[in-house]
Amino acid sequence: MSVEKNLKSRNMMKFFIVMAMLLGSSVASAENKQITSPDGKLVVTVSDMDGRPSYSVSYDNVLFLKPSPLGMIANIGDFSSGMSLEKNVSTNKIDETYELASIKKSKVRYVANEAVFSFTQQGKTIYDVIFRISNNDVAFKYKMYPQGETLSCVIKKEATGFAFPDGTTTFLCPQSKPMGGFARTSPSYETSYTADDVAGKNGWGEGYTFPCLFRNGDNGWVLVSETGVNGGYCASRLLGHKEGVYTIGFPQEGEANGNGTVSPGIALPGETPWRTITVGKTLAPIVETTVPFDVVKPLYPAKGEYTYGRGSWSWIIGMDGSTNYKEQLRYIDFSAAMGYQSVLVDALWDKQIGRDKIEELAKYGKDKGVALYLWYNSNGYWNDAPQTPRGIMDNAIARRKEMKWMQSIGIRGIKVDFFGGDKQMTMQLYEDILSDANEYGLLVIFHGCTLPRGWERMYPNFASSEAVLASENLHFSQGSCDNEAFNATLHPFIRNTVGSMDFGGSALNKYYNADNAPRGSRRVTSDVYALATAVLFQSPVQHFALAPNNLTDAPSWAIDFMKEVPTTWDEVRFIDGYPGKYVILARRHGDKWYIAGVNAQKETLKLKVNLPMFSNGEKVRLFSDDKALQGGVKQIEIGKKQELQLAIPCNGGVLITK
Repeated sequence: MSVEKNLKSRNMMKFFIVMAMLLGSSVASAENKQITSPDGKLVVTVSDMDGRPSYSVSYDNVLFLKPSPLGMIANIGDFSSGMSLEKNVSTNKIDETYELASIKKSKVRYVANEAVFSFTQQGKTIYDVIFRISNNDVAFKYKMYPQGETLSCVIKKEATGFAFPDGTTTFLCPQSKPMGGFARTSPSYETSYTADDVAGKNGWGEGYTFPCLFRNGDNGWVLVSETGVNGGYCASRLLGHKEGVYTIGFPQEGEANGNGTVSPGIALPGETPWRTITVGKTLAPIVETTVPFDVVKPLYPAKGEYTYGRGSWSWIIGMDGSTNYKEQLRYIDFSAAMGYQSVLVDALWDKQIGRDKIEELAKYGKDKGVALYLWYNSNGYWNDAPQTPRGIMDNAIARRKEMKWMQSIGIRGIKVDFFGGDKQMTMQLYEDILSDANEYGLLVIFHGCTLPRGWERMYPNFASSEAVLASENLHFSQGSCDNEAFNATLHPFIRNTVGSMDFGGSALNKYYNADNAPRGSRRVTSDVYALATAVLFQSPVQHFALAPNNLTDAPSWAIDFMKEVPTTWDEVRFIDGYPGKYVILARRHGDKWYIAGVNAQKETLKLKVNLPMFSNGEKVRLFSDDKALQGGVKQIEIGKKQELQLAIPCNGGVLITK
């Protein structure tokens, strides 16, 4: 045996000893099976100890998830105990490539090992747990089998859990109670994160929204989420328990005004969504993962080629009153001047502009190369949001009639708002809207909504979702402005790493009003910060919070950059950062790299970064701030070591590109 193989053998023996101590003396009678990643570092161990299905996850011989429960309770039986793991495990090697312009990386190669673990009860096969393990990602789902003549069931509860080692800290977003907030529209994934908190809590009593980030001390990081949710299941949350155990939680009873079941129903054989676990010694695998898209497939072909890009919208600065014909003309002209592809016409357009005038705006925009997105209220009976148009997107007949009209006048897409819930029937509504919109060539953006779970690949006309405490809160609250940089240093590691995020930011107004006058909420971040977040926040369609007055009252270097920044990316790389403190990422569009960073810490961040994407002697532009947050741009030359010394003040930013 070679020295290398002997060392590996010893390391694996140490791992088995640790697992034996964790599982207790009864492990000897349990059936244990393993699956490893292609590089051998990520190991999942599946067991049926004491008749209870479980799994654990280690990376590089370090335990990241202790034995964690698997299983479910259905209306046809309790399949969380009394289970036996079959000896035969079918395996498969996966090596796939796909292209997707709307995510963080346009060309993806997915290499993973797959194993199917079958569990029986009293000699009958109940379900398989299908695991796929790539070098930093674990994905697993259940496949339930018919029981005799029973070809359907309701999943009342999942035992699925995640047990973290002692000392794990959390970066989590609490789930809000149902039918609260504005016009009883919660939950809509718009609450604040708590950073570096202790494990074992349960948010505000209702658990946490996906994705969920955990730090395993100095050993590394874990991101837990789910993907592949469609109309065939509900979306889930994570319920916190003592001693660092978290379990899958179904939607709350009160969602959607109390209508609809919280328990998903499935035909048999049937499958659940994928649960995903991304593990890394650093945050690079968290930032760069594509697992939400790797394990899902398109559910229908794209009706045509969809156009992404940049746009403007008046509402974020001018609110409801700006949704009038004259102001939308001005914003179309503004988008044209910026070289943007669209304008989002927000709520109340049906009353304050009217359909005939919308047709005129669409024609005017088309002549200038600017298309329109139209806002719609999702709701029927599930909340009290009064904004119109309403009563259309929830009704298949009205919806398709409306979409046919939009197609006839050249509307590019829709923004549908105010969902508030994760029940299976709500997931079906999302799917129905997307499917119908595709038939009429319309892109879809969701707001006041759930997290997108692999939807960019599943639904080819899905563009983006809000599902975050987004830019509107900067308008409504000075507190949100004061915490803007803190939140920006979280999103690239948590919310935005699993799906496109329609934030609607990068404001260059000093104040959130149409006059840019000293009243209302005041932006405390710098102009360079605004440019940096245009790169940090990923969404293939970006309606920036810019205003026509910025053509004259914002620095020319800032406007010039906002004219060039792309919205689709070919690659992302983690450079440096810590959630809640600072972040520096690199994104590539074509052969051009953009390095962006922001700092939320009170003290100026001073660090040296290595930038191998630039060559020795290459000249680049450096956008940076002084201590007073006064920004500027200068040309610098990359040295032999391809390193730069950066200084980013609190609420400031940095940007480096050719």
